[in-house]
Formats: sequence, structure tokens, C-alpha cells
Amino acid sequence: MQTRTLGQGLVVSAEGLGCMGMSAWYGETDEQESIATIHRAIELGITFLDTADVYGQDFGGNERLVGRAIAGRRDEVVLATKFGNAARSGRSDRGIDGRPEYVRASIDESLRRLGVDHVDLYYQHRVDRDTPIEETVGAMAEAVAAGKVRHLGLSEASAATIRRAHAVHPIAALQSEYSLWSREPEGEILDTLRELGIGLVAYSPLGRGFLAGRFSSTDELADDDFRKRHPRFTGDNVERNRALAERVQAVAEAKGVTPAQISLAWVLSRGADVVPIPGTKRRTYLEQNAAALDVALTEDELEQLDGIGEAAGDRYADMSTVNR
Repeated sequence: MQTRTLGQGLVVSAEGLGCMGMSAWYGETDEQESIATIHRAIELGITFLDTADVYGQDFGGNERLVGRAIAGRRDEVVLATKFGNAARSGRSDRGIDGRPEYVRASIDESLRRLGVDHVDLYYQHRVDRDTPIEETVGAMAEAVAAGKVRHLGLSEASAATIRRAHAVHPIAALQSEYSLWSREPEGEILDTLRELGIGLVAYSPLGRGFLAGRFSSTDELADDDFRKRHPRFTGDNVERNRALAERVQAVAEAKGVTPAQISLAWVLSRGADVVPIPGTKRRTYLEQNAAALDVALTEDELEQLDGIGEAAGDRYADMSTVNR
């Protein structure tokens, strides 16, 4: 498996595995298959695992699942988790909480649920506008000093916030949505990351499955799948976005690969400091995604893909918590 280096010398597999959908929000879950998928990922060398305390129908459910999957195999993985989406935690009455006391309690609880003594990358999941980032990162740095965390990260932070955070303690990675149709990190944010030596971890690199052709209408999704209510998959937006997905599919068919592989190959082409973490809960999709590392895009293909355009509709129904 190829590797890539994020900031501060954090070496990870060139493609990671997003574990969120194994526990919630993408329809029916199957813990046995999810754990088998994590085991298969490790076999394939996809050892960069991404979770968060908020993932799961019950708070911490996905961390507990990942913990069960890596029991006895901790040294084989690079483990990332997040804190800060506090509404469901039972420990805070704030939607997003970056207060130092919340940080200190969160890392201890995540370690307990994961069954490990440290995580390799600890992200603030969303920026708390009511707590100075210097205070939040200061508390995160305490966890590094205590050996509970190896590297620090932010998620969906603005360039200005990244600079302020990095001045307190080196930031290794920014996690943000980044794909063929979500290009927000390009420009000021990506320029700032590269100036400071920070890597970009790209979540939803397959457009939440739409660019991969895994569904074309929300009628194909389970009633409890949150994409049923996603702005990009409702109203007129879904029709406009289907045209973008069809352009990706055309490039994939001409090359003899899958749309998912084309989409991931494009993200991988953005630079050696960019690491996609496609989420899946099935071994079949995992193996297809892993094969994207062997797809080399030509200049003509890159030009075609670069020209498909931004998606119609916001990335979230409420965009107030991103790029703070």
C-alpha cells in the first residue's frame, strides 16, 4: 500500500477508511460486515481509520465498533477520532463545545470506548465560535503532552482559524469535504495548509456515494438514510447533480474503471499531501475503492474532470458550522 505524509511527519495509508456509515445515517447497518470490512482494509494496507465520538445511533457507538474491530491489532492502524459535536453527548448543553474541560473529558471517554491508550490523530470536529481556538487547542496539546494523542487536527476550519490554532500547537491535518463537486478547500485554505505544512484529509470524496453511481435517486435509499433530506439530493438539485455524475461515469466507462475509482483518483491527484477517506460498510466497495490507487489519470481526463463544475445545493442543510 502506498503511503502519504500529513503534517508533522504523520505517515498514513494513501487512502483511508471512513467508518461513520457503519453505525448510522446511511441506512441499515451490519456490525459483523462492518468489522469484516475494517479487517479487510487492514489486510489491503488501508490502515488509516477515521471515526468520531458523535458517530452512531448512540453517542460513541462507532468508536466502540472500531475498538472491537482493532482489538489486538492496535499497532497495525493509524487511528483518528474527533470531538466537539456535543449536543448528543449528555455532557454539554452546547451544540458545539470546544471548552478545555470538554476537551479533557472527551479524549478520556474516546480512549475508553476505543479500548486504546492513545489515538494517532485527534480532531476538533467543528470549531466552537464561543470558545477561542487558542483555548481549545491548548487543551488538545495537553493530551499530546500526556501521551494520549500523537497529532492534532481540525475539521471544517477557516484559513484564519487554522493559522491561530497552528500558532498554539502544530496541526497535522485539516479534515474537510473535498471531491470533484465540492472544491471549497481550494484556494485560500489549501494554500494556507501548504504554507504551514499541514495535510488535507478529504471526507466524502465520492459525493456521499452519488458520484460513485451507487444511487441516482433518493427513492433508492432507506427511509432512515439522511441523504433523503440532503440539499444536494432533493428538489431540482438532484437533477442538476445527476448530470455531473453522468459526466464522471462517461470518463470512467471510457477508461474501463468505475466512477468511484475515477473520483478517488482525481482526489489523489491533487497532491501528495491530500488523503481521501471514502466511507463504506461493505468489503466489496472497499476493494473497489482501494483499486483507485492504481488508476493514473491522463492530462485530458483531468481536464474533463476539472470541468464538471460544482454541485447544486449546499453541503449541509445548516452551513453555519463549517469553515469557521
